Amino acid sequence: MFDIQEIRSQFSILDREVNGKPLVYLDNAATSQKPNSVLEVCHAYYTELNANVHRGIHTLSQLATEEMELSRRKIQKFINAEHDFEVIFTKGTTEGLNLIAYILTQKLQKDDEIIISYLEHHSNIVPWQMLCERTGAKLRVIPIDENGILQMDHFDQFLNEKTKVVSVNQVSNALGIVNPVEEIIAKTRKNTDAYIVIDGAQSAPHFNIDVQKLDCDFFVFSGHKMYAPMGTGILYGKREILEALPPFHGGGEMIATCSFEGTTYAGLPFKYEAGTPNVGGNIALGAAVDFMNRVGHTHIQNHENALLDYAQRQLLEIEGIKIYGEKAKRTGVVSFNLEGVGIASDVGMILDKMGIAVRTGHHCTQPIMNFFNIAGTVRASFAVYNTFEEIDILVEGVKKAQRMLS
Repeated sequence: MFDIQEIRSQFSILDREVNGKPLVYLDNAATSQKPNSVLEVCHAYYTELNANVHRGIHTLSQLATEEMELSRRKIQKFINAEHDFEVIFTKGTTEGLNLIAYILTQKLQKDDEIIISYLEHHSNIVPWQMLCERTGAKLRVIPIDENGILQMDHFDQFLNEKTKVVSVNQVSNALGIVNPVEEIIAKTRKNTDAYIVIDGAQSAPHFNIDVQKLDCDFFVFSGHKMYAPMGTGILYGKREILEALPPFHGGGEMIATCSFEGTTYAGLPFKYEAGTPNVGGNIALGAAVDFMNRVGHTHIQNHENALLDYAQRQLLEIEGIKIYGEKAKRTGVVSFNLEGVGIASDVGMILDKMGIAVRTGHHCTQPIMNFFNIAGTVRASFAVYNTFEEIDILVEGVKKAQRMLS
């Protein structure tokens, strides 16, 4: 049974008021709120287990190590990785993408090509630009149409023997558009031997992820967008690929032997986990996976899709509203502007006075905004604890903003 009130009761922050109004939190694409079960795990680590991992023979160190490695196995199952050592703890999606772009440096040379899309977050643009600067490779960008949908005929034209990397997000953070990653992966496999990278920052909170079924080489996502603490994330990489590529950071934990004459590197996953990890956060990421599993992926997806459908229908009744990506397959996000209202942030500030938290601006996707010739949008994004009543409050808030600003 899906009981929205029981789910909401697990998030203490939802009981607070903002500007004298009950909080309506609709900024989940930026970060989700955390259930009490996750917060309790964080608190328990620092009050009962606090110790460094993998390095001590004393009891606290061993217990902390066991808890973090249990979390790794939970995440392995969550994304259906073949091996737990293919699951690398990171600070988030941004670090994961930078890590991949760095360790692929030696695999690219002048005039090789990297394919990304117009729908990417800056985190899936800038690291590849930097890789191009290091190697002389060239960036190819899959364009979008007026609905924000990728023009796959251009992708077909881009694929050739020079293609060495294809990196796309599964869901756009700015528009919520679900991209055809299965088709992209299949075509890449058929026509090239390129590395395939999937940015799952906006899909892992909403979808059932199966990296073996996807057959991607890398999959990255952030914990804080899926009910876990900030500063947590995962890089999945296929065993044979990670074993063949060089480390990212050097330091403690990632070595097998170290001397002034030379260093050999540890096996997976420690080869890519230099230094003291965010132990409490990594353990809590496993607790967030437990929370999502208890609710159930089907319940999460069905509820959030119903919220999106309801929000779009209600907002479209407002005269002069423009929803970007309206006709595309989307999840979790409605991104819009009001005709005659020049600055999205003005709408956001009025909504905030009503206790409604949305995101305004370019959402770290300036190329998308440039395509639509706008400075930014108002973005409402949903999680499993949001309600239809909150959407009604949002709609009334947008109407009020329109009256005040038009």
